[in-house]
Amino acid sequence: MTPKTPFPQSRKLKKADGTIAYVWDGKLHNWEGHALIPEGNEKKGEYHLYGIKHTKEEWSEARSQREGLPYYKNQSMKAHLSDYRN
Repeated sequence: MTPKTPFPQSRKLKKADGTIAYVWDGKLHNWEGHALIPEGNEKKGEYHLYGIKHTKEEWSEARSQREGLPYYKNQSMKAHLSDYRN
């Protein structure tokens, strides 16, 4: 049996000037809040997902869409998927 490898987590990096950056796979990324906080000032914080900068509204929308059942497990979608099966 192959041992499971843990899913990589975001790492918190802090620079000498107080800037805080959350990095995942070498890119700014944080599902929990700001990914970049310049000089530790959250008012200037920036939202990033997978290295792409987002507004707070875009980030909130993306965050809300990541929860719930995937489309292929949703009962209402299973009827549509069976049309394409051989």
